Amino acid sequence: MKNAILYLLIFISGLMYSQILQKGIIQDGNGRMLDAATVTLSKDQKKVATVFSDLGNFSMGYPEAGNYTLTVTLPDYQPVEMLVQLPKESMMITMHRNEHTIQEVTLTKRKPLIERKIDRVSFNVENSIIASGGSAWEALTKAPGIQITSANTVTANRKNVRIYLDGKPLQLSGDDLAAYLQGMPSDQVSQVEIFSNPPARFDAEGASVVNIVTKKAKKQGFNLSLSGGINQGNYTGYTGNTTFTYRKNKWNMYGNYGFTHRKTIQDHNIFINYGNSLWNSLSRTVYDSDTHDYRLGVDYQVSDNQVLGFLITGNNRKGSSESPAITEITSPAMKLDSTLNTDNYASTLGSQHAFNLNYNLKLDSAKSSLNIDLDYAPFRNVNRPFTDNVTLLPDGSLTSDFFHIYTPSSQEISIMSGKADYYFKAAKGLEITSGIKYSSTESISIFDYFNRDGAELKAVEANRNHFTYREKVASTYTSVSGNFGSWSLQGGLRGEYTRTRGYEQNLNLLNEQNYFKLFPTVFIQYKPCENHEFQFNYAYRIERPEYNRLNPAKRFLSPYSVYAGNPALQPAFVHSLEAGYTYSKKYNLTAYYTSTRDVFTNINIQDNDTKRYYGTQANLGLSTMAGIRLSAPVKPASWWDVNILADIYRQREKSDYLSGSYDNHMISFSGSMSQSFSIDKKTGLKAEINGTYNSSGIQGIYRVRANFFVDLGVKMNVLKNAGTLKFTITDIFNTNNNLVSIHFRDQQSRFFYQRESRFITLSLLYRFGNNISAPRNRKTASEEERKRMQ
Repeated sequence: MKNAILYLLIFISGLMYSQILQKGIIQDGNGRMLDAATVTLSKDQKKVATVFSDLGNFSMGYPEAGNYTLTVTLPDYQPVEMLVQLPKESMMITMHRNEHTIQEVTLTKRKPLIERKIDRVSFNVENSIIASGGSAWEALTKAPGIQITSANTVTANRKNVRIYLDGKPLQLSGDDLAAYLQGMPSDQVSQVEIFSNPPARFDAEGASVVNIVTKKAKKQGFNLSLSGGINQGNYTGYTGNTTFTYRKNKWNMYGNYGFTHRKTIQDHNIFINYGNSLWNSLSRTVYDSDTHDYRLGVDYQVSDNQVLGFLITGNNRKGSSESPAITEITSPAMKLDSTLNTDNYASTLGSQHAFNLNYNLKLDSAKSSLNIDLDYAPFRNVNRPFTDNVTLLPDGSLTSDFFHIYTPSSQEISIMSGKADYYFKAAKGLEITSGIKYSSTESISIFDYFNRDGAELKAVEANRNHFTYREKVASTYTSVSGNFGSWSLQGGLRGEYTRTRGYEQNLNLLNEQNYFKLFPTVFIQYKPCENHEFQFNYAYRIERPEYNRLNPAKRFLSPYSVYAGNPALQPAFVHSLEAGYTYSKKYNLTAYYTSTRDVFTNINIQDNDTKRYYGTQANLGLSTMAGIRLSAPVKPASWWDVNILADIYRQREKSDYLSGSYDNHMISFSGSMSQSFSIDKKTGLKAEINGTYNSSGIQGIYRVRANFFVDLGVKMNVLKNAGTLKFTITDIFNTNNNLVSIHFRDQQSRFFYQRESRFITLSLLYRFGNNISAPRNRKTASEEERKRMQ
C-alpha cells in the first residue's frame, strides 16, 4: 500500500511539472478586464497551446523556455500579435476596440424551455414560472417525462431513477426526498437534466438518472440572496433560504441554509374483497415536518492548475404523522359485521451528512485533467410509531380484541468511498475519460416490538429484528467521444464487481451475493445538414434494491395488515435503446424500447382465510415498454410560447406470481401542454398555464386509473428589478390522485390515494451584492449508495 501511494504521488508530481505555466492579464484601453479572449501560443508556426481568458486572467502551459508568438483575438476588438521571450514574471496585454464596431447593441438570447443533447434532455427551470415558483420538488415534478407516485417515488419516462444534485446523489427517497427538495427554493435551480440512458461515467445503478443543477454566479465579488415563501393548502407551510458565495485571492467559499415547515394530508381508501366479507377502510394521514438543510464548501487554488476543495452537506428532519382509520367489515349482502377503529401515530428524527475531499489537476492547457474524490457519508433515521386498534360490534359494544403496540426502530448507514477520474483530449477531437471507484456500505437496522398495557411495555422477542447489510462495489470505466464530420459518437464500458452480505440476527438468516457485470453504453448522432438530426443510443443498466426493501422487520399497520422486506431480493437488469429524429433543432420524435428482467417491486398478498393483508418485496419476471415520444415547441405569437409533449407506449408485464402467472398488455398515453405569456416587458409580468394527462396503465398485476391536473403561475419583477415575486396554484381542480386495483385469481382489492397537491404559493426572491465566481460543480464518490437510503 505504501508503494502504491508513493507511485501515485510521483505520478501526480510528474504531471504537475511536465509543463511551464505562464500567467497574464488582458484588458481594454480603459483598464477593464476582458473575458473570453482567445490566447494562442505558437513556435515555428506550430500551435503550442490555446486558452481563453477568465475575467481577464489567463494561464497557459508550454514545454520549454524560448521565443514564441503570442496571438490574442476577441470579437469587436483588434487582434494582437507579438513575439515574446518566455518565461516572464507576468504579462499585460491591452486590446483596442475596432473603430467600426457598433457600440450600443443589445442581444438577448433566451434558452428554450427544453433542450435535447446527445445523452440527455435539459429542462430550463428558470424559463418556467410554475416550475420556478415554489420549491425544487415542484421543479422536478414539472420536468418532461417525470412521474411521481402516491408514495413520492420518482420515475423518468416510467423508468426507475437515481437523483443527483449538482452531480452529487441525494441520500433520500420517497417522503424524505420530497421533504428535502421542498425545503429548497426552485429559484436556486437552473436545470433539471434527464439522462434516459446514462453514459458510462455514471455508476451503472439506476435505469435512468436525473441531475438537478443549481444556478451559479459568474463574476468576482460577493453575492447573497434571500428568499421566502408561503404555501396554503389544507394547512399553511412556509420556507426560507439564504445562499452566499465569496471569493478572495486563492480562496473561494460558498454555502446555503434553508428551513421548511410543511403540514400536508393524504387520503386513503382501501377496499378488499375476502370472498365472504368485504373490508372498506377510510383514513386521512396528516404529516407535519420541519426540515433544515445546509451546505458549506471551500476551494483553495493551490496553483493555476490545481484546486483542493472540501464540501459538507447536511440535512436534519423532525416530523410526525397521525393516521386515524375506520374499517367497516360487511357481508357480501352489505350487512355490517363489525368496525375497526385504528389510530397510528409516529414521530421521526433523521439526519444525513456527506463529507467530501476533492483534488483537481489540469494539465496541458486543460487538454487533460485528473480528479480525485474521497467521501464519508453517515445517515441516521429513528422512527417511533404507536398503533392502537379496537373492534366494535354493530351495536357499538367493544370486543376483547385489543391491539396496542409500540414498535420503535432505527437505521444507521455508513458509506466510505473513493474515486479517481482522468480526462484526456486526444488528437482529431477525441475525448477519453477513464476512472476507478471503490465503495463500502454498512447498514444496521434495529426493530423492537412491544405490547402496551397503559404505560407498561412488554417486549415480544419473536417480533424483534436486528438486520445488518454490507455491500462493497469496485468499478472501472472508459468513455470515448468525438466528432467526425456529420457524425458525433460516444461509447463507454463500465465494469462493476459487487459483494453483498445480509444477516438477520434473530432468525439467523444469511444471504450473500457476489457478481461481476459489464455495462456498455453507445450514443450516435448524425447531422447531414443544419435542420436534420438523427440520434441513436443504447445502455445496459442495473437496479439494486434500496436497503429498506431488504430489511425483513415486520411493520404492523393494524392487527390485520403487516409489511416486511425481503433480504433475498436480487438486482434487476435493464436493456434500453432509443432512436430519434430532430427537425430544425426543435421538433423531436423518438422511438424507444426498454426491457427489465427480475423486476423487484412491492407485492400485496391477501389471505382470505385469516383476513390478513401481507405486503412484502419480490422479484417478478419481465417488464417491457415500447413507444413513441413527440416534443414540439410552437410560437403562435411573439408573446405566446407553447410546448407540447406526447407519449404513446405499449406495456407488457409477464411473470409467475403466487401459485399462478400473468401476461398483461396495455397501450397507454401521456401528454402535457405548457403555455407561457409575456404580458408586460417593463415589469417582467409573465403568466404560465400547464396541463398534464396520464391514461390508465399497468404494473405487474396492478392497474392504475387515468388522471390529470392543471397548474397556473404568474411572476413579475419588483424592488427595482432586484426581486422577483411569484404566485402559483398547483392542481387547480384537485384531480391529481391515484386509483389502483388488483383482480388476480382470488386477490380482489382496490386502493385510492390522494396526496395533497393543490397549493397556493406566494414567494419572493431578493438578490443583492456583486456577482461572483461560481463554485465548482463536482461529483463525489458516494454517488449511488447514498440514494438507496430510506
